Amino acid sequence: MTAPPDDCLARNDWICGAYLSSRRQILWDAVLQHLQLTAASVLLGLVIAVPLAVAARRWRWAAGPALGLTTVLYTIPSLAMFSLLLPVYGLSASIVVAGLVLYSLTLLVRNILAGLRAVPEDTRQAARGMGYGPVRLLLAVELPLAVPAAMAGLRIATVSAVSLVTVGAIVGYGGLGNLIYSGMNTYFKAQVLTASVLCVVIAVAADLALLGVQRLLTPWTRAVPS
Repeated sequence: MTAPPDDCLARNDWICGAYLSSRRQILWDAVLQHLQLTAASVLLGLVIAVPLAVAARRWRWAAGPALGLTTVLYTIPSLAMFSLLLPVYGLSASIVVAGLVLYSLTLLVRNILAGLRAVPEDTRQAARGMGYGPVRLLLAVELPLAVPAAMAGLRIATVSAVSLVTVGAIVGYGGLGNLIYSGMNTYFKAQVLTASVLCVVIAVAADLALLGVQRLLTPWTRAVPS
């Protein structure tokens, strides 16, 4: 009877320390690409979503089209989305970022708009009575008060982006998704499990980091000890 190999890589174990030590640079590069794609897509989505939400709040007729369009974009399957963007961006990291930006808009626009709408009207009137113009009112009063709702949308969009980045493996820019897909094709257990766990770690860490940022930006929402 042949004894099982001593090397966990040779045994193709799910948990294998030798995989971590021998593929450290590959894992680091995949994590870095995953973070870059996630951060770029969420930040660009935020840059686009804030003006859309402000416009929808200022002109009520714009709210329906803005929410409707972003909702429709969110319902498009990821493979179909990348196929539609392929003629514009080609097989590049830009196609992944563009797709994730479009997916993030429905979460960001909806939550930022909800936060702006939740600002009490008497607060707006008081600010106007103090001489605040439209721009100063928006920047100094409305947007800060909308932060809790906006951050809730940002946290969901970020976690969703961490997950959806993996789909970018179909065009070669999927961060940890590249390792997951190649590991599944070759039934490389340690690679699939390690990359999947790292995706979960990134999502949880990003959510906790954004929660910390939210607490710093909204000190008035903290419970006052009795």
